[in-house]
Amino acid sequence: MAPRGARNGWLRRGLALAATWLAACGSAQADVDRAALIQTSASVLRVEAQRLQGGLSLGSGVVIERERVATNCHVTRDAEQIFVIRGGARWPVEAQAGDAYHDVCILRVPGLRAPAVVLGDSRHLSIGQPLVAVGYTGGVAIQSSLGEVVALHRMDAAQVVQTSSFFNSGASGGALFDEQLHLVGLLAFHLRGADGHYYAMPVEWLTARTAQAEAERPVRALGSTEIAFWQQPLAEQPAFLRADALAHEANWAELQPVARAWAKADAHDPEAWYMLALAFDGQNRAHDAEQALECSLAAEPTYAPALARLQPLYRQQGRPAAQAVPPCQL
Repeated sequence: MAPRGARNGWLRRGLALAATWLAACGSAQADVDRAALIQTSASVLRVEAQRLQGGLSLGSGVVIERERVATNCHVTRDAEQIFVIRGGARWPVEAQAGDAYHDVCILRVPGLRAPAVVLGDSRHLSIGQPLVAVGYTGGVAIQSSLGEVVALHRMDAAQVVQTSSFFNSGASGGALFDEQLHLVGLLAFHLRGADGHYYAMPVEWLTARTAQAEAERPVRALGSTEIAFWQQPLAEQPAFLRADALAHEANWAELQPVARAWAKADAHDPEAWYMLALAFDGQNRAHDAEQALECSLAAEPTYAPALARLQPLYRQQGRPAAQAVPPCQL
């Protein structure tokens, strides 16, 4: 356990951080309860993992219950020793339990008395909803970044959250909060060179996937043979990641078969049809793009990206909005 003086210093720094954060957020977060903000800022910690092969892996973590910190497995999976740090306070991690594929690990930290965050529900998020990312970007100082939901990617009974909230090296395992400061995801990775392509593991994987994962083990016993889904070879990654990468590169010819196979495999996912529409549009196939957008809305009538592209087109043509129909089939 950290000495009392270190803990008091940590709390003072947390109060100062919360005030700075609130000022930086401006009017977009002016209605955030200050007490809740202070508690939240004290619940995001720095993670240091001394690797078995040498070197140091830096990340962030979020206190989810007493003496339990959630982080990304890619930060800690090959660790020989792990510490969580806040200001001058430093606690050793005794054990961890992990779901390496979904990149969610839970650290047991005896003596840690930091307050736990409130868990939210990523399934209730909507595109355009405000978000705040909090983590140790750069691995040194805690930082926050305002943004919004860019996309919600269906995967394994949850939604991987894509956000415009910036984070970088060292923030992995940090917190993604909604406007009520409820935890909706763990910051994980970003697509290099692409604004708005920051991804967070959904909070549901903390409560569901990790509960089903292997039992808690000593730190060095977790092992590093399994890697996260987003670290897999591109051909083995989920369809949404392959499609995002190809769309970012404007590689419409290669995006088309990826999106088509995705839509064929899951006709009820509006994102698959939307990506197919982007591929057609990029190849100047306007009619095919319009049909794919209609299929996207048939799968989910309120899917915002498809509505944003299709409604102006209908207005130009003097046509009513598409009627709800059963999802399309390929």
